[in-house]
Amino acid sequence: MTPQSASRSANRLLSILPDRDFALLQPFLKEVVLETKQLIERPQQTIEQVHFVTRGQISVIATSPLNDQRVEVAMIGPEGMTGLPVVLGTDRATNEAMVQSAGTSLALSSSQLRAALQASATLHATLLRFVHAVLAQASQTALANGRGQLDQRLARWLLMWQDRLQAPGLTVTHEFLSLLLGVRRQGVTETLHKLEAAGLIKAGRNLLTVLDRDGLKRLAGGFYGAPEAEYERLLSGGARHTRPDSEREPS
Repeated sequence: MTPQSASRSANRLLSILPDRDFALLQPFLKEVVLETKQLIERPQQTIEQVHFVTRGQISVIATSPLNDQRVEVAMIGPEGMTGLPVVLGTDRATNEAMVQSAGTSLALSSSQLRAALQASATLHATLLRFVHAVLAQASQTALANGRGQLDQRLARWLLMWQDRLQAPGLTVTHEFLSLLLGVRRQGVTETLHKLEAAGLIKAGRNLLTVLDRDGLKRLAGGFYGAPEAEYERLLSGGARHTRPDSEREPS
């Protein structure tokens, strides 16, 4: 078994691909180490490489070049991939993609992915469904940012982080959290204390531990769950749902 085959199961998007579609990618996939705060994509710059995350987490961050404002709009972990503009047919990023939690990925060049997409309609359809799932997540993030209280937004963020890392503890600074949530650091600190007092988390120095996941879900309310359900609806069955008639086996 090759390293790529062994790691395939660690990325849910790769694992649901039919073998013939994965075979288009496999020769080009290379295992890559992802370092915390590493920039994977930069706004308005060409995307050179696409990452199928196998461990860790990447934040998609909207930026404003005029006043240096930044806020996280989506997060990607072992359920997915970076380089969504490439799947959509362009070569430039609109947002910043930064490694939030260190890990690993299976990576290939954008040109190699484009060639594989041109060779397989089913591969393209599967990756487009993932793009749709990320858009659903980003839409819910906009709703939470515009209508949710900070404690609800933070609870949602913690749930989404834990979904991807599958671990009770997260190493993160209050400063980084304030950047991701687009709020003042003092507000993050006060809200973390509030969640800790409620018994939902334990907040140590640069370490957050989830103690009551169900309690976080109740606090997040309707701001958590819809994008997660959409991902399951779109991708739990793999590419077979959208196999074109022209590629079906003859009866």
